[in-house]
Amino acid sequence: GAMRSRAEVDATLQTAKLNPAELLPAVHCLSFGKNTSLFLCCFFSSLVIRGEKDEQAVLCSKDKTYDMKIADTSNMLLFIPGCKTPEQLNADQGSCNIIHSQIAGFSNNYWELRRCRPKLKKLRKLLMEDPYEGPDSQKDQTLAFSKYTTEDLLSLIQASEEEILHQLQVIDACKIEGYWRILEFDYEMKLLNHVTQLIDSESWSLNKVPLRTCLEELGSLEPTEMIEHILLSYGRKYIDDAGEVYFEMHEDKICRAIAQMLLQNAVKFNLSEFQEVWQQSVPEGMTTRLDQLKGLALVDKSSRPETIFLLKVEDLPEDNQERFNSLFSIREKWTEVDITPYIQDLCAEKQTVGALLTKYARSSMQNGVKVYNSRRPIS
Repeated sequence: GAMRSRAEVDATLQTAKLNPAELLPAVHCLSFGKNTSLFLCCFFSSLVIRGEKDEQAVLCSKDKTYDMKIADTSNMLLFIPGCKTPEQLNADQGSCNIIHSQIAGFSNNYWELRRCRPKLKKLRKLLMEDPYEGPDSQKDQTLAFSKYTTEDLLSLIQASEEEILHQLQVIDACKIEGYWRILEFDYEMKLLNHVTQLIDSESWSLNKVPLRTCLEELGSLEPTEMIEHILLSYGRKYIDDAGEVYFEMHEDKICRAIAQMLLQNAVKFNLSEFQEVWQQSVPEGMTTRLDQLKGLALVDKSSRPETIFLLKVEDLPEDNQERFNSLFSIREKWTEVDITPYIQDLCAEKQTVGALLTKYARSSMQNGVKVYNSRRPIS
């Protein structure tokens, strides 16, 4: 269309029974360009869409993950480059009062983003395809193992970079020759055992384990970067006034790992026998407590005598409904205390365990204790 004049604009306002005094002086005259596309999409470089063919796409910023849903709108959305908002026009009183803008694109729907939990289960699953069994492992020498660099993981895992790097720390992954690996559990325990035996023989305090001596003493048995990795996994690194590097060992984490080692050799254990063996197996000066085993093992109080068995939260499904289905197939009725470690990680931002239970379970009283069972029959 031809450019409109101010007189034409005023005439249009009069026909529409609008009082010009109530409007901003500037007028946008819109026209469609020759190649207006139906949908125009531009993304900032810091946003990435992630997902393989069989996955629901998510949008990731540097540190957050969002579910994407297409939402329809009855209003046509117009894309107008260089469009000025009323605030900008107010600030810039001297600007020309007729602005001619071309519409670059239009759309009847938009993506709705909802902050979601990063989908991190797959990270552990990928790295567990070929856990690292140590420098002498035959498999590693054939170089036939699944290799994942940081870039590979960024393209395969539906989570932001910060969430992925944080999770690699959580699962104690380590970078070996440029690839992220998880230590095979027996190898990890072998390393931990070297360290705890050395602590014992040197009578060191558990919160002051010297890195340098560990590397000197154990370097002939295992690669020094593995000794350092195990100290980082099971301790907190700090530097004293003299500039020496020390580790304060995490008692709970060491006790938990030793419990896992004992429990994975049997389906069920007599609880009191297990507790006795467990306490004897941990380093001198450490105290075992059942609450160190949250999300790792479950006590069956209904059996006589009471038993304990391995149940790892990381082996359970990531999807909320599937997680509850699998928990209710393991045990029909749960107390909130027992089930919490197994659903805690499902809580979205600001969501409580109580809210999840209300949604996926029904409660009843059993001998004066509130218990939860499935809302649907478990096949």
